[in-house]
Amino acid sequence: MTGDAPIDDVGRLQAFVYAVQECVRSALSSIRSHPMRSFLTMLGVIIGVASVICIVSLLQGLTRSVMNELQGFGGDALQIRADTSREDWLIGKYNKLRPADLELVKYRVAGIRNVTPISGLNLPGGVRNGSHTTIAQVMASTSWFQLVNQSYPRIGRFITQSDNDTRRRVVVLGDKARTDLKLPENPLGTFIQVGGEWFKIVGVMEPRGELFGQSLDNYVVIPFETGWALSAGPYSQPDMTILVTVDNLDAVGDVTQRITALLRQAHKIGPKDKDDFKVESSQSLTQSIERISGTITVVISAVVGISLLVGGVGIMNIMLVSVTERTREIGIAKALGAPRSFILMQFLIEAMVLAVIGGIIGIGLGWLLGIFAANMIPHFPPPAVPWWAVAGATGFSALVGMLFGILPARRAANLAPIDALRHE
Repeated sequence: MTGDAPIDDVGRLQAFVYAVQECVRSALSSIRSHPMRSFLTMLGVIIGVASVICIVSLLQGLTRSVMNELQGFGGDALQIRADTSREDWLIGKYNKLRPADLELVKYRVAGIRNVTPISGLNLPGGVRNGSHTTIAQVMASTSWFQLVNQSYPRIGRFITQSDNDTRRRVVVLGDKARTDLKLPENPLGTFIQVGGEWFKIVGVMEPRGELFGQSLDNYVVIPFETGWALSAGPYSQPDMTILVTVDNLDAVGDVTQRITALLRQAHKIGPKDKDDFKVESSQSLTQSIERISGTITVVISAVVGISLLVGGVGIMNIMLVSVTERTREIGIAKALGAPRSFILMQFLIEAMVLAVIGGIIGIGLGWLLGIFAANMIPHFPPPAVPWWAVAGATGFSALVGMLFGILPARRAANLAPIDALRHE
């Protein structure tokens, strides 16, 4: 008896596989027999899946574009900037980093290199080349800017330490700023006005493209000490951001803690008071963006996914109609010995096949809609359809088909053979 048990198990498995194959074949045959009805049945699932895939692909494409730009900032770089609370901002109090903070970070924090300040300047007169002007951002920085920011001159050179020490009037242009000022491809040696002062062009940076429709090349860089001297007034001084590169990528957390402790002490911040600055890495920025993108994706997908439930109701209604139409067929099958489980499985699989086919069509349609929407929005990055979105949409479609196919399947399985054969 024990020797026959494995043979019986194999036989039952083969019978089950054959039954599933027959159910799938029957479902496909039923779909082909009523193409219009099948399409209308799947329409709700198609719309729901297409909407989810379209939105997810746009969000993922946008997230990847932002991530690529942040990678250019450098995974081993830290950004130290002033932070003003909402309460202070409302009363007109603004926190700023000072040159003393730069000196502290540069000389008293171990494990860092390429320490550079960056100050965004709002100089009267802007940037001009004769009658041509640009709204380019004016930044003051040092020679280390190009190393931390991983951006280098296409032609010419960058700001040098000598330029900074002697406060030279030299400027490096982003490619968009060069174009707006109607300058030639090689404008080296040309003089332009920055804040009403004459500056000599010594370099043009490599182009970096656009993000969110905004050019990443619309800026000019002048020596930090030069910019600080031009913008510092008797009652106010410009703000600045400090960029540093960490020697050991694994020590980013430790370096962040050392900088935080040093600046809290220098700013005389109490143990229970909040920092008036922030230390951020590209990793923390990417993690924040991933969290925000993930939350938005889940919320929007959940809202749009309600249409999948509507599609499930449509599948249930059509399957109930199908059970009524095929009552005599069910009676014949039961009279020939088909068990209740086979009838139940047949209609469940048919509902799932309808939902999965609708899901597959919806995935393709959603991908095309994503491409169309991205092309319609100026400078929007190309969409990206992650594998988990495809797998999730297909699996959820099958689940919807199974859940909403249970009632029609049970009704079909519970029909009495004699009553089913008498049905007209």
